[in-house]
Amino acid sequence: MAQSRPVAVVGFAHHATDADVCSEQEMLLPVITEALAPTGLRAQDMGFVVSGSSDYLAGQPFSFVAALDAVGPWPPLSESHVEMDGAFALYEAWLRLQHGDIDTALVYSFGKSSGGDIARTLALQMDPYSLAPLFCDSHSLAALQARLLLESGAATEDDFAAVVSRSWENARANPVAQRSGEVSVEDLLGRATTFDPLRDHDCPPVTDGCAVVVLAVGDRARELSDTPVWIRAIDQRAEAHALGVRNLADSASTRTAADRAGVGDAPVDIAEIHAPWSPQELIVRRALGINGQTRINPSGGALVSNPFMVAGLARIGLAAHHLREGGGRRAVAHATSGPLLQQNLVCVLEVEA
Repeated sequence: MAQSRPVAVVGFAHHATDADVCSEQEMLLPVITEALAPTGLRAQDMGFVVSGSSDYLAGQPFSFVAALDAVGPWPPLSESHVEMDGAFALYEAWLRLQHGDIDTALVYSFGKSSGGDIARTLALQMDPYSLAPLFCDSHSLAALQARLLLESGAATEDDFAAVVSRSWENARANPVAQRSGEVSVEDLLGRATTFDPLRDHDCPPVTDGCAVVVLAVGDRARELSDTPVWIRAIDQRAEAHALGVRNLADSASTRTAADRAGVGDAPVDIAEIHAPWSPQELIVRRALGINGQTRINPSGGALVSNPFMVAGLARIGLAAHHLREGGGRRAVAHATSGPLLQQNLVCVLEVEA
C-alpha cells in the first residue's frame, strides 16, 4: 500500500538477551530513551503511541497497560495496542499518520520468553478445536514445514545449513546476538537433529527483548533527522488459520504483500527477513522475489536473536539502520506472526539520493 503522506523512521533502538531479570518496564525505559535521543523529543511529544506484545508471555490480561509506565502516560497519551508483533503495531501507526492531524508516532514492542516454555505457549494460538488441545509445539510444526520443503524438492538440508552459516557469520557484528561465529555447512550438517529434519541451530533461541521505532512525517522527519529513512510502501496479508488448507511450503500472503508494496519495482540492496526457523527464510526469500545481489539479514536475523513479539519490528528498525549507515539505498523488511508464516508484513524503505 502506497502512502499519501511520506513517513520516515527517525529513531530506533532495541535490546535482546537470553534471560533478562528486569521487568518489562525496566527493560523498555532505556530503549525508549535511546530511540528518542537523536530526535530531541520526549514520549509526551508524540502524536500517537502504539505497542505490540502478548499477554500470554506475561501470564496476565492487559499486561501492556503496565508497560505504559515506561513511556510515561501523563499527561494523557493517544495510545493503542496490537496483540501481535510490533511490526503490525507500526502498520497501525503508519495508517494513523495518514490521517493528517499528527506528525509523529512512537512504536514499541516487548516480549519476555524466558519465564516459561515458549514453544508450548505458542500452541495456544492454534485452532482451538483440533490442534491446540494436542499442544503441538512450534518447533515440531516447523519441522513438518521443513519436511514438506525437502519432499517437494524446493530445498535441501544443505540449504538450511547455508542459511544458518551465513546468519551466524553476519551476527558477529550484532551486539545483541545470542549466536554468532564462523561455522561451516559441513559442521552444521554433522550435528544431531532435534526436531527431524531440523537441528538445534535451525530453531530460534529463547530471547527476552524489546524494540522502539520513532516515526515522523514529511518535513517534520527532516527536522528531526539528518538521514530519515522513508517508508515507501507497506502492506500486510493473512492466510487461513487452519494449517491443512494452505501450502506450508509457500507463502502466498508474503508474495501478495510484496507485489502490493512494489518490492520488484527496483533493486533491493538489503532484506531483513523475520524467519525464526531456517527453512522459513528460503520460503520468504522466494516469495519476496529478491535476487542474489541482495544482502540477506546483515543482523543475523531471528536465528541469532528472536524476542517474541519484537523480532518483526526489529527487522524494520534494523533495515533502516543499515541504510542510514550506508548499506545501500533501498531495503525490504519482513515480519511474520501466527503459526508457520500465517500473517506477513512487507515494508519497503529508502534513503534519499
